[in-house]
Amino acid sequence: MSHLDRLRAVFRMALNLPPDADVDDLRYRAVPQWDSLAHMALVAAMEDEFSIMIDTDEMIDMSSFALAAELLEKHGVGAAAR
Repeated sequence: MSHLDRLRAVFRMALNLPPDADVDDLRYRAVPQWDSLAHMALVAAMEDEFSIMIDTDEMIDMSSFALAAELLEKHGVGAAAR
C-alpha cells in the first residue's frame, strides 16, 4: 500500500467517512466531520500511522488532503518511492 493510500485510509478513519469516500480534494471544514476536534484526531492518527511528529505550525497549515500529502513528503514519507 502506498503512503497516499495509507493517508487516504487515515483521513477516512479519523473523519469517520465511508471506506469509499473520495478524500483527494477534501479541504478543512468542507465536510461537517472535519471540524477542529476531528483535525486534532487526524493529526494524531497521521503521527501514529507514519511515525512522525507534526509541529503546531504544520498542524495549522494542513488544511487539505493535498497539503497533508505534502507534509508527509516534507517528513520524508514516500520519498524513497520515487
